[in-house]
Amino acid sequence: MRVVEVTAFGGPEVLSMARRPEPEAGQMPGKVRVRLKAAGITIADLRIRAGLYVDQMGELRPPFVLGTDFAGRLLDPAPGPGGTLPAGTRVAGFIPWYEELNGQGTYAEVIWADPEWFAPLPDDVDFTAAASVPLAALTARHGMEQLNLPPGATLLVTGASGVVGRFVVQLASAAGLRVIAVSYEGDESELKVLGAKECITRGEPLDVLRQVREHAPEGVDGIFDGALLGTVALAVLKDRGVFVSIAPDRVPAAEREIRVEFDRARPDATLLKEILEQVAARELITRVADVMPLEEAAEAHRRAESGHRPGRVVLMI
Repeated sequence: MRVVEVTAFGGPEVLSMARRPEPEAGQMPGKVRVRLKAAGITIADLRIRAGLYVDQMGELRPPFVLGTDFAGRLLDPAPGPGGTLPAGTRVAGFIPWYEELNGQGTYAEVIWADPEWFAPLPDDVDFTAAASVPLAALTARHGMEQLNLPPGATLLVTGASGVVGRFVVQLASAAGLRVIAVSYEGDESELKVLGAKECITRGEPLDVLRQVREHAPEGVDGIFDGALLGTVALAVLKDRGVFVSIAPDRVPAAEREIRVEFDRARPDATLLKEILEQVAARELITRVADVMPLEEAAEAHRRAESGHRPGRVVLMI
């Protein structure tokens, strides 16, 4: 079985193809095998590879396999939200990499997965699109719960061109929030279709915040920080507002009775099944930036870091 290992902390060149024995049924009680068709590359993957989360990784050190999002077919029967899923069922899900901390990610041909981590994949969603959904959509749903803003409140979404940010824009709009989206140039029209009321082109943080003030002179009620602006963004947040970040090292210190939160998605097979059905019905829209073979994982990381094409970079396996 082929895997892509992180051999050291640093740049994309530390990703290396390796071979491991093919998993056999029954080797890991409570988990089943999934033969992967696609694996998404997330911001967390990039930051782990760069060594930014070493303090959160306990004793785990390279070599290890990155990757959270996956889509593929079951090799073993598994319990599912609506009953038993037979071998061969198309599924999509994500590995809670930080909770497991065993270095067994999704940049591999076959993985072990707890049935709570995945849900059946509707026929109308292909493997490539599916591999961009689970972690991002569940992060967005969890973030919306943490924000807990009432209809009519104003929400600033930084990183709105990214997969997580796009889901937040859609969910916030559906919840009746006024969304100000910070995006890459050229994405404004699409984000307004998805529900953003105002769009600001990504740029120098202080200039972005000046433009936010033009749209919300009294400040915003909440911030979902997908672009990891961190502390500087608090300048446009009202007293007693709420700030949610997708990175633990970019959560600012609380001030002015502002509530600050770190958003880490939790596996939820039932909720993921609902989300995948919404994607199939085009009620939620995802975005794939590039599709590349597993053996080109290093180049895929370079493209993901460049950010020139917003959306999820997906490895085909």
